[in-house]
Amino acid sequence: MPITVGHDSSNTRKTLKVGDTSVAYYSIAAAEQAGLGDFSKLPAALKVVLENMLRFEDGKTVTTDDIKAFSDWAKEGGKGTKELAYRPARVLMQDFTGVPAVVDLAAMRDGIKELGGDAQKINPLNPVDLVIDHSVMIDEFGNPRAFQMNVDREYERNMERYQFLKWGQGAFNNFRVVPPGTGICHQVNLEYLAQTVWTDKDQNGETVAYPDTLVGTDSHTTMVNGAAVLGWGVGGIEAEAAMLGQPISMLIPEVVGFELSGKMVEGTTGTDLVLKVVEMLREKGVVGKFVEFYGDGLDTLPLADRATIANMAPEYGATCGFFPIDDETLRYLRQTGRDEDRIALVEAYAKENGFWRGSDYNPVYTDTLHLDMGTIVPAISGPKRPQDYIALDKAATAFHAYVKGIREGKDAGAETEARWEGEGGAPEPRDIPGNEGHHRMGFYTDEDGNSHQLHDGSVVIASITSCTNTSNPYVMIGAGLVARKAHELGLTRKPWVKTSLAPGSQVVSHYLEAAELQDDLDAIGFNLVGYGCTTCIGNSGPLAEPISKAINDCDLIGVSVLSGNRNFEGRISPDVRANYLASPPLVVAYALVGDMNVDIANDPLGQDKDGNDVYLKDIWPSQSEIAELVEQTVTREAFQSKYADVFKGDEKWQQVETSDAETYDWPPQSTYVQNPPYFQGMSKDPGTISNIENARVLALLGDMVTTDHISPAGSFKETTPAGEYLRERQVPVREFNSYGSRRGNHEVMMRGTFANIRIKNEMLDGVEGGYTKGPDGKQTSIYDAAMAYQEQGTPLVIFGGEQYGAGSSRDWAAKGTALLGVKAVIAENFERIHRSNLVGMGVIPFEFTGGDTRKTLNLTGEEEVSIHGLDDIKPQAEVPCTIKYADGTTKEITLKCRIDTAIEIEYVEHGGVLHYVLRNLAQEPMAAE
Repeated sequence: MPITVGHDSSNTRKTLKVGDTSVAYYSIAAAEQAGLGDFSKLPAALKVVLENMLRFEDGKTVTTDDIKAFSDWAKEGGKGTKELAYRPARVLMQDFTGVPAVVDLAAMRDGIKELGGDAQKINPLNPVDLVIDHSVMIDEFGNPRAFQMNVDREYERNMERYQFLKWGQGAFNNFRVVPPGTGICHQVNLEYLAQTVWTDKDQNGETVAYPDTLVGTDSHTTMVNGAAVLGWGVGGIEAEAAMLGQPISMLIPEVVGFELSGKMVEGTTGTDLVLKVVEMLREKGVVGKFVEFYGDGLDTLPLADRATIANMAPEYGATCGFFPIDDETLRYLRQTGRDEDRIALVEAYAKENGFWRGSDYNPVYTDTLHLDMGTIVPAISGPKRPQDYIALDKAATAFHAYVKGIREGKDAGAETEARWEGEGGAPEPRDIPGNEGHHRMGFYTDEDGNSHQLHDGSVVIASITSCTNTSNPYVMIGAGLVARKAHELGLTRKPWVKTSLAPGSQVVSHYLEAAELQDDLDAIGFNLVGYGCTTCIGNSGPLAEPISKAINDCDLIGVSVLSGNRNFEGRISPDVRANYLASPPLVVAYALVGDMNVDIANDPLGQDKDGNDVYLKDIWPSQSEIAELVEQTVTREAFQSKYADVFKGDEKWQQVETSDAETYDWPPQSTYVQNPPYFQGMSKDPGTISNIENARVLALLGDMVTTDHISPAGSFKETTPAGEYLRERQVPVREFNSYGSRRGNHEVMMRGTFANIRIKNEMLDGVEGGYTKGPDGKQTSIYDAAMAYQEQGTPLVIFGGEQYGAGSSRDWAAKGTALLGVKAVIAENFERIHRSNLVGMGVIPFEFTGGDTRKTLNLTGEEEVSIHGLDDIKPQAEVPCTIKYADGTTKEITLKCRIDTAIEIEYVEHGGVLHYVLRNLAQEPMAAE
């Protein structure tokens, strides 16, 4: 499908000669010469968006005023309010978010036929790559069989989904699937799919070069910004619209400059750096903003470390964390096997069009902050937010304080008293200096009959996983060297620690084996368990039953340590309450000691074969050791070999059978894939936005309610509404899989909305989980209450606090909200992606004004809520809201409507962005036979 460019009224299209080849490009310098403004001081990240405007300028969707706004932005010190229609070059998906997106496309084909349109109109116009990486679960670990057994179980559990995705690959144009067992989407994107500068034919058949850009249905799409590819996460709803040719509506963003100086010191890793960056930027406040990294520190910062920082942009709240093109970008492209002609094009284009970071790079930023990398120390973050940075030598003390807070009832999730059903009733608290008698303990017996003590702080999961760190050979080789030195001294993991290694690509296994480090990792339990997200997405798999029982019977605070990017409550494992993010070498170290109470920076990790104490410094590799092995084993040939047949898959994938029909034949018995109700019975014309009258409160929620709280991805029990639904359809508990794997079935996902085991509805006193009060005032599940209100025709609202919707981009957090009958979400503020997703599903986000909060208003959830002024709403308008309390009194407040742009108003009028796109496509003439 050729790219359709604008009509170039300003004559900015020029020709670039690279070697013997000439390509067209859209020149920022030519735009300046045409009198459109001065763009010389724009940050590189914003120049990417400017180039997009130049290429698609058509006098309608994109005008010269849009282009001039970038010059005004620079003159005004990095401020602007212009609404833009931005078109990314491509779309990236993973299977948890990709399956529901393909389900929606399949449903849209049915819907457009019902409206008398052409099913072939529902086809991606831009390239779409879906990488299956979220499905593998760690059932087996710590032995040579783990990888194959987990893969076999993955296919058993997910065959319906894989058949559906294979159908989509054949049915839709511009849609490719990377099979299971290949790697994590962001790492595959960074190492293979991304080109930094993209090329394509335009509608006239001429080759055009332009910046590689994308949106992805996973929030960590931002990782590729480390390679100067502008990309960020969107919900599947917004991604589907982009696939179908709908531009992404965005305001010209502020760009915060983050200056890095100095260089990393001995004993520190890129993970330590990124955890400090996350803490600093969260404190700064960068939600909805671009962050661009600059400064002479970049001269010594490998692209792998840049990608680690870029990956965690959702954790610091930014739209993206961008690194401009420089010599290190070219080195990485060459090392990872990109074509030499492409590398030459990247360099020539970047220097010609003003994207190159040279010694004179000095753009204007909205705001700046600075970090000397020489001050970085080893660190972890936790126990439940990525921004909760802890220097490693303070980690044990911080954990003691966390436990004390829980045991004294200061943590909102700690109201439950322990149920000492184990050996001998309640034992005395452990004698740990400074714990002040707050730690609890219990016991379990392993399969060999040995008894082991567990206590608050026992590390029961240690997982090297996630795109964030497994994409970085410096920390992965570092982890292997820690394992080697530990193994040589006779140390191994503690028996209660579930250890796993889940690389983000097969290249990682190649260089670990080439360096002869995989044997050492195997020796202490870090066997390969699969290529995928695993623990980071909540697919950690079950703990051994005796360990799980001891934790739950004794109400112990179990701990996980993972090299991931997310550690939200209830995400990693239902048996684990405290979750810590750490570098892969530190994950190995915590597996060896098995206890968060140990100060691993200073205390012994254990004893060697001769009984001598072994300290972290004894097994920590030097930077020169790591660099030497990286140089020897991380080769261009390895990347070229492992990605040669990236779309082919293994024998299991090749044997997956599916149909080649234009529309999907929805199997009625499927519990994985069902035709969603969004487009059934849809009229040809949109409606209007109505005022909300006498809505009831479905949930009253606090601060930092994440999309994991709203729509969990992990496992669920048979007693939940989703579990009961599956049991009614004769699905055994062993086959439940996870919420994430069942996102193609709206019936499961509706029942899983607001069903996180750690969510706290303030309408109920001291209750965790997906519960609320129904119309009769009695406690019930949120799903059952919502259905009861729907039967009465009663609209619903949700109240929240700060950073509502933080975390993953998952569209089901908005889809589920909409299907439960929620018309509005009222919070103190919203994270970017979830706000957009709510609008995309026709749910209106509102923010409190004037210092009002759920607390100042003394809300209990018994109120009725009416919101007016919506029938002629304007973007970001303030509207009146009447709150009627249970005693009959009322209070008038003002809310800010977070429908941010004019096109978003149209989306809500249509009932959602996909309804808007579908109606427009249905009105286009049928394609000729």
